[in-house]
Amino acid sequence: MSDNDAAAAQLKLMKKRIALSLLGLLVVIGILGGVKALQIKELIAAGAEAVPPKTAVTAVDVSNTSWETTFKAIGTLEAAQGVVITADLPGRVSQLFFDGGERVSAGDVLVQQETSTEDAQMKAAESDLVLANSNLDRVNRLFNSKVVSRSEYDSARSQASAAQAQLDNIKASLAKKRIVAPFDGRLGLRLVDIGQDLAQGVGIVSLQAFDPMRVNFSLPQQALASIADGLQVRVTTDAVPDRVFNGRITAINTEIDSSTRTVRTQATLDVTADDGTSAPALLPGMYASVEVVLPATREVLTVPLTSVSFATYGDSVFIVENDENEQTVVRQQFVQLGERRGDFVEVTKGLEAGLQVANDGVFKLRNGAPVNVMEGGSEASTKPQPDNS
Repeated sequence: MSDNDAAAAQLKLMKKRIALSLLGLLVVIGILGGVKALQIKELIAAGAEAVPPKTAVTAVDVSNTSWETTFKAIGTLEAAQGVVITADLPGRVSQLFFDGGERVSAGDVLVQQETSTEDAQMKAAESDLVLANSNLDRVNRLFNSKVVSRSEYDSARSQASAAQAQLDNIKASLAKKRIVAPFDGRLGLRLVDIGQDLAQGVGIVSLQAFDPMRVNFSLPQQALASIADGLQVRVTTDAVPDRVFNGRITAINTEIDSSTRTVRTQATLDVTADDGTSAPALLPGMYASVEVVLPATREVLTVPLTSVSFATYGDSVFIVENDENEQTVVRQQFVQLGERRGDFVEVTKGLEAGLQVANDGVFKLRNGAPVNVMEGGSEASTKPQPDNS
């Protein structure tokens, strides 16, 4: 065999080996592809048959509730009686009978002014009165005996009356220099010291009577048709955050403020503490939130705030219902909300009474999601109280 024939046979053998190798590789690839295709098909079938787990939620019934109708306002507190005690007459302070901050009763002496001049004048006036009365007695006897004329008797009687008036005037000045509390109350800070010269009208101390207290507030003019004396008011203040003070409207102004178109209203509050004392929990000048309770109520549809999913594109709730397969699912329903009171919010559009909405766990829900309704859940109230435990 020639060299050319040997080379051709060797090349043919090599091509045959390459073809067999390629065929074997294609067979292996086909087998692997088939196996993978079967696995993917099984996974797809398993995914189609898989059911997502149910979300655990609590649910509440949508119901109609009677809400009281109220007007809200901002008010300022004032004492039922309050005054800055001043000096009626000028004079120097000789005695002080208070330190400031204590409670006093009507008639308690607070300040004594120096009265040496009045004391001397009173002695002279008493002496003049004794002389005038003695002269009147003598003239009266002579007049009855027809010894003196009627004019002399009238002159003596006039002198006695003038002497008595002069003495009474000095006694009144002495009384005015003994400054007393005009009513029961609590004193403020002392504004004078012993030895200080007081001018007429200079403040000595503030005296306030705290029980009852009054609150002044303004309401819009359209409220005039609804408010009247005797209506209940509720007052709260951040000075006593855990207490509501009840009272009644006692006065409504007879004119409207032309700049604000509001009417000034006054209510009297009961500030008696639980132990029966009237501790000054409220002070004149305090800011307060006022709520006027009207007799009429209105029917509203309410849900807890925890049932509402708030979003920029619209607020919604999830209605709990059964689908065509009798499976419990939720359906997202957009709603319009109204007034909020405590943990509840009014629903003005989008819901009706008798439906059931998801309460706790709405942030985990999506439209059509299966749910498992659990018992219990968070408690809601129109007047929630802080937990101090």
